[in-house]
Amino acid sequence: MTTFEIEPGRLFIGGRWREAADGARTEVVDPSRGAVLTTVAQAGPADVDAAVRAAREAFDSGTWSGLSGRERGRVLHRVAELIRENADEIARLESLDVGKPITLCQAVDVTNAANDYEHFAALAHSLHGANRDTPLNALAYTRREPLGVVAAITPFNFPLILAGSKLGPALAAGNTVVHKPADETPLSALYMAELLQKAGVPDGVVNVVTGTGPGAGEALLRHPGVDKVAFTGSTAVGRHVASAAGEALKPVTMELGGNAAHIVFEDADLEKAVGAVIKAFVFNTGQFCMGGPRLLAARPVYDTLLGILAEAVPGVPVGDPRRPETVVGPMAGEKHLRKVEEYVDLARKEGGSIVCGGERLDLDGGYYYRPTVIADLPNDSRVVQEEVFGPVLTVQPFDSEDEAVALANSTPYGLASGIQTGSLARAHRVAERLQAGIVWINDWAMLDPAVPFGGVKDSGFGREYGPEALAAYTKVKSVVVSLA
Repeated sequence: MTTFEIEPGRLFIGGRWREAADGARTEVVDPSRGAVLTTVAQAGPADVDAAVRAAREAFDSGTWSGLSGRERGRVLHRVAELIRENADEIARLESLDVGKPITLCQAVDVTNAANDYEHFAALAHSLHGANRDTPLNALAYTRREPLGVVAAITPFNFPLILAGSKLGPALAAGNTVVHKPADETPLSALYMAELLQKAGVPDGVVNVVTGTGPGAGEALLRHPGVDKVAFTGSTAVGRHVASAAGEALKPVTMELGGNAAHIVFEDADLEKAVGAVIKAFVFNTGQFCMGGPRLLAARPVYDTLLGILAEAVPGVPVGDPRRPETVVGPMAGEKHLRKVEEYVDLARKEGGSIVCGGERLDLDGGYYYRPTVIADLPNDSRVVQEEVFGPVLTVQPFDSEDEAVALANSTPYGLASGIQTGSLARAHRVAERLQAGIVWINDWAMLDPAVPFGGVKDSGFGREYGPEALAAYTKVKSVVVSLA
């Protein structure tokens, strides 16, 4: 598998490639040019049913769940090795499909995907229960067992990484998986299906069904053969997923929307802080749930920060994602670009001042938007309170630590947050008060599969990464043996 041609994609079910039962297909578009790359099968309920049945048969047969954690770990280590061996092809594919700069795909997406599988490979043979001391005349112990069939539903913005963050722990724990990638960006999921098989994952253990959310996604979510749902996506869709899973009493992991605040105190190193601020809102063209689209600046440095941003942000290289110098590529699709335009127009109506950006970039027919900084918006502005999900930064001043915390916590979201300060005491004090699943201090997006992340409030529940994620793909069984 040294090369990957972008051929019409098929469904991967039971270790075999197949067309959708009704022959339906959908187009996959290159967002850097607005041109069709290829087509993929559009799964319907019959295809989803076949995938779930294949996953159930594989689970019940014990070809994967019956292996020791160490044996599963060896296979997952091989997955990580194959990702690294095919890094250039995977990066090229992800860049074409999502519009990510190729350098970002190589340094972040491919690297982190390999690290994900490697991390959970290591955890696979540390999965164990525990003896429990009781006053009973008995031996009491717990077992950690796999849940069964996992439905993994992933979004368009980080298809490779977010698939690994779900498949890694699910497989390490001994589960089987039906993966439904975003209909806009399904190509790396199809590539990984073949790679996982090559690594030694048995047939039926991982199945990939491409298609729409209302079609394939809904059928998968409501299938009675699914034992757990792992979902990453918008808060609005997440509410529906949680409700449907709740009706069937299925456990759910939900990583939803975000609208993180990035707080810069007056004692921060401004040069480093500005670099982190820009990275936080332009990374992945702002299509990052853990991005930092809200800058809260201490009043003494507010004007200085605005001036630096006005000068620096227009210099961030925007353009063809295949060029190595590009930092910001296109939005992933036309609808995402229109959404950003609508929010920036709304900001103007709400009294916001456009410091820089604020318009499309006409380039090769792609979906480009200039990185945009907006000042003078009230805190109740929709542009401040809602998730724009594009390269847009709002800037607000604050006069005290208490006000900074109140502003940071004022939105419905709670996925990530950041602090820039030279005071260690303040960093710890403010981090404790922020309502967020992860807090970064003096940088942004420091992520590693050993560090759990997830949300509070409207940003979801449950954790991905770390041993916490592995535990979420298991059930606990207690065994009590009488010694009388």
